[in-house]
This record gives sequence, C-alpha cells and structure tokens, in this order.
Amino acid sequence: MPDPIPYEITMQGSGNITLVLSGRLDLDRFGILSPLINDLFGSYKPLKLNVDMTGIEYIDSSGALFIVKLEDEALARNVPFSIHGLSKEKMGILGLIDRQALTAPSLAAKERSLNIVEQLGNASIKAIQDIYDIISFSGELVYELIHSSMHMRKVRWGDVVSYMKKVGVDGLPIVGLISFLLGLIMAFMSSLQLKQFGANIYVASLVAVAMIRELGPIMTAIIVAGRSGSAFAAEIGTMKVNEEVDALATMGFSPMRFLAVPKVIASLLTVPVLTVFASIFAIMGGLIVGVVGLNLTIFTYIQQTMKAISIFDVISGLAKSFVFAAAISAIGCQRGFKVRGGAEAVGNATTSAVVTSIFLIIVIDSTFAIILHYVR
Repeated sequence: MPDPIPYEITMQGSGNITLVLSGRLDLDRFGILSPLINDLFGSYKPLKLNVDMTGIEYIDSSGALFIVKLEDEALARNVPFSIHGLSKEKMGILGLIDRQALTAPSLAAKERSLNIVEQLGNASIKAIQDIYDIISFSGELVYELIHSSMHMRKVRWGDVVSYMKKVGVDGLPIVGLISFLLGLIMAFMSSLQLKQFGANIYVASLVAVAMIRELGPIMTAIIVAGRSGSAFAAEIGTMKVNEEVDALATMGFSPMRFLAVPKVIASLLTVPVLTVFASIFAIMGGLIVGVVGLNLTIFTYIQQTMKAISIFDVISGLAKSFVFAAAISAIGCQRGFKVRGGAEAVGNATTSAVVTSIFLIIVIDSTFAIILHYVR
C-alpha cells in the first residue's frame, strides 16, 4: 500500500486557502487524493484556493487529472484558483488532460426521452429524407430500365423468368382464393338489397364492375406487396448484410441492374395477368351466388357481366395494376438496398416495404380515380 501523500491545508485571512502538496503525485496516490476534493470544499468552503506544488518530486497523468478536477470544481463554485511552484516540465503534463472528455456525458448514460414536439420533428425529418431516397432510387431505376430496354441481351432473362414464377405462378392460388371469396361475399351482400327491388340481375353488374375497375387491381397489388415486395426487400437486405452487394460493385457489376431490374420487369409482366385472373375468380364467386341463391342461369349471369363492363374499365384496371407493380417492386428493392446492420434491420426493411407499398397503392388508386373521372 502506498504511503499517504504529504499535504497541508493552511488558511490565510478570510476564506483564503492554500493546499500544499509534496512527494509523488501518481496513480498509486490518486485514490487517496480524490476524496480530498470534497473534503476541501465541503469543510473549508474556500473563497480563494491556491495550490503550492513546490515540494512535488514526480507527477504523472493521474496526478495531473487530480489537479484538473480540483480546478474544475473550484471554477464550478466560482472560487479563484491558482497553481505555483511547479516546473515547466511538470506543468506540461497538465496539458495532456482532455478537459472536454471529462465533461462529456457517459456512453452508458440513459437517453432523455423526447417530448411530443421533438418526436413530430424527428418523424417529419425522417419522412422527408425517406421521400428523397425513394425519388432518388426511382430515378436511378428508371435509368437502368431504359438502359436495359436498349440492351436487351444484357438483361438477365433467366432471373426474370424465375421471379415471374415466384410472383405470378406461386401467387396465383392465394390471389384466386381471396378474389373468389371476395366475389362471393359481394354478390351475397348486394343480393340482400337488390332482391327487394327485383333487381337480382344487377348483382352480376356490381361484381364485375367493382372487381375489374377497382377491387381486382387493389386486392392483387396488396397480396403481391405482402408476398413479393417483402421477399424482394428481404433478399436484397440479406445480401447487403452479407456484403454481397458490395462484392458485386467491386467486381464491376451494377447492383441495380443485376438485382433490381429483373425483379421489376418480372413484376410489370406478371401483376397485370394476376389482376385478370383475380377478376375472373371473383366473377366466378358471384356466379355461384347468382345461380344458387338468385335463380339466375349461367348464360344470363355471364351475358349481364359482359354487358356491364366496357373496354375502358378493362384498360383502366390493367393500367392501375401496371403502376402498382412498378411501385411495389421498386419499394421492395429500395428498402432492401437501404438495409444497414444485421437481422433486425432486414426485418424492419421487410415490414417497411409492405407498409409503404400499401400506402402507395392507395395513393395511386386515388390519383387514378380523380384522373379517370375527368378523362372518361
């Protein structure tokens, strides 16, 4: 155990305190000196503090830290502080102490909870940055699609076909089932009201127009967003975490052209076809209700369906599905490329891809509704 460092506290006049130090001021004696700071200011309550270090034989960074802490405490209490009797060499050691680091908050300190205004501000900044990232990514993606259309041989058609199978063929059963049930429910619920007016035949018109013009494209897009949009984000996000995307760039490949373009092309070719099947399955569901519950013949139901829909309805529905496909695939890829971190970041990107895609689907559909109202 080190010998206690010799020190003496003297009072000169009212509140004028002198701390006389001697011997070695090093790491071994730092633990002895630290309580002296509280004792000095707690018991003596100096109005002015002088430190006499004439008798100091040796000082290291621990001793310098003690002097700096003593000075900081004096300044915090508005007590004048002075040092004398220390050589220039030993005084230089005091300059090695980073005072800013001493006052910096601890890394383990608990973060202050944000109030509602700060939370709204952070959310707004994040939303603006997110919009900027999406626009920037979309511009780059459009450029790559144009480049691919001018260099068709460079497109990875094998990947395109593979993604068409995943988006279209593998997604057809769930799209067909949900659309069939949706058509069944719409026909049944509408028949309860139309029966009262003897307008059973118009159940066919309602199901056909609703599915082809609105619900078919929207339901298909939401299902594709949940299945394929999330899969795109997870796939690219995992590659990002494993540094495979960086490896592609290092080898001279464009990650956008290599990974995103095949997914987008596959979605653009497949989602409109899925939308057509969704409408057909919904009409079949309505047909069952019409034949079983409304005593309509199959021929009558189909004839009324064909009479209700127009080529404009079909084209507008396919146009919506085409734009939906572009938005879903682009958002899925953008969220994947944005991943930073590990497995949790991939999960967050997947969730964000689905939520953002569904939000854009509603916004795009609303925009189409306004435009088509004035175009038709």
